[in-house]
Amino acid sequence: MKEFKYKTSFSSEIKSIISEDKDKYLALASMVNIGDFIPDVDLQENVDLLPVAFNAFVANRVNKNGDVIDTETAVAIHENFLNKPINLEHNRDRVVGTILASGFSEFGTDIPLTLDQVKVMTGPFNVTLGGVIWKIVNDELAGLIEDSSDPTNENYLKISASWELGFADFNIVLLKNEEKNIENGEIIADGEKIEELQQYLRAFGGKESVDGDTKAYRQVVGKVVPLGIGLTETPAADVKGISTRKTLENTENKLVKESSSINNISQNNNEDVIPKEKIMKIESIKDITDESLEVSASAVADFIESELKKASEDYSEEKAAYEKQLDEAKVTAETLTKEHEALNEKFVSVEKSLAKLEQEKQERETQQRFNERMSALDEEYALTDEDREVIASDIKDMDNKDFETYSKKLSVLLSEKNKEVIAKKEAEKQEQEVKASEVVEEKEDAKSIENVVEEAQQEDAEEIPNSTTAEEGTLSEKYKKAFSIDQFDIDR
Repeated sequence: MKEFKYKTSFSSEIKSIISEDKDKYLALASMVNIGDFIPDVDLQENVDLLPVAFNAFVANRVNKNGDVIDTETAVAIHENFLNKPINLEHNRDRVVGTILASGFSEFGTDIPLTLDQVKVMTGPFNVTLGGVIWKIVNDELAGLIEDSSDPTNENYLKISASWELGFADFNIVLLKNEEKNIENGEIIADGEKIEELQQYLRAFGGKESVDGDTKAYRQVVGKVVPLGIGLTETPAADVKGISTRKTLENTENKLVKESSSINNISQNNNEDVIPKEKIMKIESIKDITDESLEVSASAVADFIESELKKASEDYSEEKAAYEKQLDEAKVTAETLTKEHEALNEKFVSVEKSLAKLEQEKQERETQQRFNERMSALDEEYALTDEDREVIASDIKDMDNKDFETYSKKLSVLLSEKNKEVIAKKEAEKQEQEVKASEVVEEKEDAKSIENVVEEAQQEDAEEIPNSTTAEEGTLSEKYKKAFSIDQFDIDR
């Protein structure tokens, strides 16, 4: 079923047609009070049905819940009450009857009104309903409803009818402090002003008072759907019964006449009925005087009963407000819980993303540090692929301190592969090779000189006769002496 944005209830005292076997005088009284609104049911044939009637709510007048329905909405929805269920305490699993009739009556007198009459009314009037209780479903309840219609019974007015309405839109009505009729107030339909003033509505936990002289009430408008009636012992009563003093007077007079014809005791009529002119209603404790006590003790009883009912209604109203606040708090708590769960999921997701980014950052920094270290080692040492593989495996997870220690070890282990050492050795080697080359050249030069000397000697020997003694200091000897190897200083 569709869930409505808002709900409200309008309560009233329920009256029933009382069977004659219970009390024929009360049966007559019931017919006088609600006869125009009860469904057309043949009770002789349908002994399992209990006809009931009551005012569902008063249009154009705010109730104790701080809600009100105007003429337009009342006319639009009154027939939508038909065929709706009657249940116990708004428990839809405990249906005990149904609504069969709807109409209108005058506020304060319950005199029937026509649709044409109410369409033009701006003042208060009743939306009045009739239905049946299924005795076969709950015979005990049917008996209790009959008792609640008997002013002499201890259960009198114990059972009330509470109507629940669903709706989505509302206006705000501003009224002077004690005013209840919306025709005397200001209707606020502007969305921004409604949002500004709704904090004062009782339905939203407000106290109704906008300032010292004005109160705010909620006017139900738009699409309004009657959701059913709940029979209850503790209503937030916003409709004060069907009978007023005037209808009671008419009832008492008719009861006297009917009882006189039935029992043939017409001579005692004037002794049994309180004179009409002496009937009065007590509105406050100050109205209880010697005169009022002499005139009508029932008026005092009515006053006491009214005060007790008012106290009960105030308690019910406070209880309903508390339960409503509790329900709203539960809804708020559920909403906050869902929001917290959603935020927590987002937080976990963000944490995972941050952790992933941090890990990627660390991996990049580790890789960069590794590359820098390997480049530095490549610049310092002449490494083979095998060297690089071993070193890379050692240093990949090292922090700066461990790497510094490891670098010192490498300077010892790879001292022979240090590029500076290698370059120095290469330079020395090249220098030695240059010197060795010079020595070889010198030796080759010396060998050439010796060859020249030997050839010269041979030539001399051939030119000089054997008998001739060569003089010391011949050209050959001079060359030999001049180019003797001993004359050279060879730096090896």
